[in-house]
Amino acid sequence: MTESRVIAPLSRPLDAVVRPPGSKSITNRALLCAALAPGESLLTGALFADDTRAMMEAVAALGASVSIDPLSRTASVTGGGSPAEGAAVDARQSGTTSRFILPAAALFGRRTIVDGTPQLRARPFGPVLDALRQVGAKVEELGEPGFLPAAVSGPMHGGPVHVSGHISSQFLSGLLMAGPLMRDGLRVSLTSELVSVPYVEMTKAVMAAFGATVEDLSVHPGSYTPRTYDIEPDASAASYFLGAAAIAGGRVTVSGLGTASLQGDVRFADVLERMGATVTRTPNSLTVSSSGALRGVDVDMADISDTAQTLAAVAVFAGSPTRVRGIGFIRGKETDRIAAVVTELRRAGIDAVEDEDGFTIHPGLPRPTAFDTYEDHRMAMSLSLLGLRAPGIEVLDPGCVAKTYPGFFADLESLRS
Repeated sequence: MTESRVIAPLSRPLDAVVRPPGSKSITNRALLCAALAPGESLLTGALFADDTRAMMEAVAALGASVSIDPLSRTASVTGGGSPAEGAAVDARQSGTTSRFILPAAALFGRRTIVDGTPQLRARPFGPVLDALRQVGAKVEELGEPGFLPAAVSGPMHGGPVHVSGHISSQFLSGLLMAGPLMRDGLRVSLTSELVSVPYVEMTKAVMAAFGATVEDLSVHPGSYTPRTYDIEPDASAASYFLGAAAIAGGRVTVSGLGTASLQGDVRFADVLERMGATVTRTPNSLTVSSSGALRGVDVDMADISDTAQTLAAVAVFAGSPTRVRGIGFIRGKETDRIAAVVTELRRAGIDAVEDEDGFTIHPGLPRPTAFDTYEDHRMAMSLSLLGLRAPGIEVLDPGCVAKTYPGFFADLESLRS
């Protein structure tokens, strides 16, 4: 029998302070840079969830030593090793892990197999593998062409590589992070406009912190330097609590995230501000307050696409329609996120329209619904927000949030205290 979780409406406006766990995106980037740096690095504030544990196991397969303390949220990584003969990486469901580890594994002369769950095997990797071939990697496609599993080996000479800007920013980030250890460095030329720009900028910032030299999309040959690195809270996770304030009214402060953040998803607060919420920013905090009606917006979310489903939930309670554009590429995530969110909102009686590159949400009161979550953590977390205001909302397979935020529902409940 499928597990479910009922979300009860709030009895009063919110007044809460929350600190989400460490950023998944930064944790996985720091893990890889630390694994490629000869010596010991200490990562503080790290996220411990399915996706980051997959990355920890992946860098260990490449020869790094990883020692963790989830209670103190620290990970010690001793890098500079190399994979054993016959190394294999199980990336589980983690697109980040698979797309980061393929270029890293191709730095080494020994063959490494990268695979994952059936869900990950369904996600396209053709452009990823083609780009690796351009920089000298040996690539074997072991199943359906263009998909995992695949085996890679090096060394890679690097130099110029041409990739589409619509390729996953995760893979472009993985390619950049491998760049310092390529013989000729790396010079990426884009054949189309880049999507998810903030994630690439985040990658460059983490690389620089570990001693790499990156200019635009060019990486100098060299090495990484081990260090102690502090990881800020996850901005995508923060969007659910900021969205909760907009939906339920009252005030929520997210600590540890603000104007100094490396993460583009802090700009989700800008969208809520356009909708009529009040946003207060400091270098290390974001506060969203809402006491009146929200208005719908027309917004391009290409650079903050991981928060699009959160906005869909908020848009249900606005006073006019909301149009989200520029996110056609999220159809290739854990599920087709555009189709999934539109389907589920329609089941709740909401007039939602699927567009090629996004969706349009017309406001309304959701009827009691048990929402399918499609094994997608972001579907579960975003749809749960509807229950803060509408009765009868139930989320099926709530355990899927363990991919990035195992404690999400406990933190959501803490808003009531």
